[in-house]
Amino acid sequence: MSKEIFVTKSSMPPMEEYISMIKPIWDSRWLTNMGKFHNELEKELCEYLDVEQVSLMVNGHMALELAIQVMDFPKGGEVITTPYTFVSTTHAILRNGLVPVFCDIKEDFTIDEEKIEALITEKTVAIVPVHVYGNICNVERIQEIASRYDLKVIYDAAHAFGESYQGRGIASFGDLSVFSFHATKVFHTIEGGAVCSSDRDVYERLYDLKNFGIRSEELVVSVGANAKMNEFAAAMGLCNLKYMESNIFKRKEIAELYEKKLAGCEEIVLNVHNPDVVSNYGYFPLLFSDEETRNKVYDRLKSRGIHTRKYFYPLTSDQVCFNDQYKDTKLDRAREYSKRILVLPIYPDLEEEVVVRVAEEIICLVSN
Repeated sequence: MSKEIFVTKSSMPPMEEYISMIKPIWDSRWLTNMGKFHNELEKELCEYLDVEQVSLMVNGHMALELAIQVMDFPKGGEVITTPYTFVSTTHAILRNGLVPVFCDIKEDFTIDEEKIEALITEKTVAIVPVHVYGNICNVERIQEIASRYDLKVIYDAAHAFGESYQGRGIASFGDLSVFSFHATKVFHTIEGGAVCSSDRDVYERLYDLKNFGIRSEELVVSVGANAKMNEFAAAMGLCNLKYMESNIFKRKEIAELYEKKLAGCEEIVLNVHNPDVVSNYGYFPLLFSDEETRNKVYDRLKSRGIHTRKYFYPLTSDQVCFNDQYKDTKLDRAREYSKRILVLPIYPDLEEEVVVRVAEEIICLVSN
């Protein structure tokens, strides 16, 4: 191939449309601090996601960190979560002075809800599950457990923007749901994130946390951080939101082509779609028969200019920054899957011939 193919490519609106959108910024010089575009995007996302409150943030990590902070958990409290996620999830827990307690995963890569209860102690304060590759956690069972033990549920929904489960927007589950609007995501604001809730009081407290607690020129009501989304990012979000449905449809076509070409290959396990979930087709994960085969495919495709991703490998719990602290934690499936996983390129304008070529390369490699 003459050009590099990456695992994702940022969706962009027509340049002229974005330029036209941001022209008023030059007149107003209102670049940040909850300006016109920031407020418009919060309103439009409430409608699109079918939630009552959306608090925009500078990025997805700060959205998650402040979502945990706004709950005011006691320091040292335990949070049950998954190791099969981006490190941000774990870092957000730790940076709030809390202790992550890792739970193994199921075949769909999400937290194994039937193993959560055994991990609950008198110190447990919350569950932070993660929707993975657009696969939705068992929200009913998790809520049942949380209600029984009086625990909060904060969903890391970075992979699930725009999805619904049984006709209900995914952002409406749990006490809070958190999104990343990083440039690699299905919907992006270049950098950005959001916390979704049904509680106006939570929205007001998040406002204080993301804006130093400033309420007026002379009034600071609480101690906060700086996690505001700027106007250029919000304008990008407003532009991109117009193209969400068409982009998801294109992603669906690409995913279906991959599935058609890879079907029947015994050395590969394809992602299984829940019929109750309307997917955003943000990722196309494959499980290979073993780590050696996965690595062989990764290396060969890379040598052909096709960049896949071992996502998530290693597990967040096994990263060197934790100094083997969790090496004895029983995470059999999560560790196995992390060694066998490979995420293939998928984005709206990925050419059909590239999809076919990638599939053919994989079949050839695993069959020999």
